[in-house]
Amino acid sequence: MIYLTRRETFNAAHRLFRPEYSDKKNLEIFGKCSNPNWHGHNYTLYITVKGIPNSETGMAINLKELSQIIQKYIIEKVDHKNLNTEVDFMYGRMTSIEMIAIAFWEQLKQPILAIGAQLYKIRLEETENNFVEYFGQ
Repeated sequence: MIYLTRRETFNAAHRLFRPEYSDKKNLEIFGKCSNPNWHGHNYTLYITVKGIPNSETGMAINLKELSQIIQKYIIEKVDHKNLNTEVDFMYGRMTSIEMIAIAFWEQLKQPILAIGAQLYKIRLEETENNFVEYFGQ
């Protein structure tokens, strides 16, 4: 088994809040991330897949194909967008880094299987100090 990782970057805005909470309560729970005028991050995304190298090509997966899948299912939908209001697969979800990683997994799992590999891990960095790693269910 071999593990390959593709790195991508994107910029996006979001707001952590619960609409049923007052602005004061949102501020108490989510801090400055609850700013009603949004805030943004320069995210770094690492997608790790696993597979067995093909005896003919020596590759477990064609990295060009992996990049195209990540672009189509994630980057084109989130880059320079508001995650709360412009990203279909984030509607109705909290836009915490944890929930974003889970949503990305849901978007990528099947397309990656279709090209002969398995999604192994998503690492999403929101800042240089904050990141999440998700290994699926």
